[in-house]
Amino acid sequence: MARLFGAYVIVDWSAAEGKKTGESSVWIGVMKRDVRFRLSYESHNPATRAEAVALLKTIVGDLHKRGDRIFLGFDFNFGFPRGTAAKLGLTNWQSMWDFVVKNVVDKADNTNNRFAVAAKINRLTTDEAFPFWGCPKNAAQKWLSTLKPASYGDFPEFRLTEDAARKLGKHTQAKTVWQMHGAGVVGGQTLLGIPAVRALREALPKSKIWPFETGFAPLTEADLEGTDTVIAEIYPSLYPGASEHLEVKDAAHVRLTATALADFDDKGTLGSLFGAPKGLSEDEVDIALTEEGWILGV
Repeated sequence: MARLFGAYVIVDWSAAEGKKTGESSVWIGVMKRDVRFRLSYESHNPATRAEAVALLKTIVGDLHKRGDRIFLGFDFNFGFPRGTAAKLGLTNWQSMWDFVVKNVVDKADNTNNRFAVAAKINRLTTDEAFPFWGCPKNAAQKWLSTLKPASYGDFPEFRLTEDAARKLGKHTQAKTVWQMHGAGVVGGQTLLGIPAVRALREALPKSKIWPFETGFAPLTEADLEGTDTVIAEIYPSLYPGASEHLEVKDAAHVRLTATALADFDDKGTLGSLFGAPKGLSEDEVDIALTEEGWILGV
């Protein structure tokens, strides 16, 4: 069976303030094959998100020149819980991305306004300090609290895909996108990551975002005709394993994820992961495809 991809680029994103490497910074893992289809791996640790986007454009461009189709995975939410767009007067994932890109300011030195954007969404949707919560004390204000709210009102705490992931076991207790501050949170990464993915998508005219632009369907070589990059949301906790000597946790995450996906592709099973998740109703499938997105492998 033909492999779907020649390379697998996995990105562990970060909402760090200021230039940062090592733990809790951006890690990029690249798994690729040589002319004899032997796998080799390299990792990169850019100090800022701007450097990461520029580096990803170079990495992907070089892989395309080799003739590789690429799987490009990011470890943050591509969508928000159902109903969020409507509460902002928007319609779907595209308009939510437009809103985020318009409002987020992420400077070259990693200085950013993610807490202000979270507070603005709270103000526009509830005029209270929810659904987003969590921030340093100096960023707290009327519409954003340091503490978890007693209730999310009629906002779901989790997307459907996180609900599904959390049923898989102790390693897959995905956090809510509403949490903006604390260990392992994804809220800030999502607000700062969506503009990065948008920039890459616009720079890669033959790319598609799964499942928003592809639909749910097991992928085959024929399905990917004319597509050189598939961009998807990944969750490294699905691929546990040991860190190597002196390897930081985030670096291990991207390596283990890239290794697992390449192994699935070698075995001919990777394509099935892009199909519709089991147990979803038609309405839930529509929610995932139009607003929430989905984590590959859940």
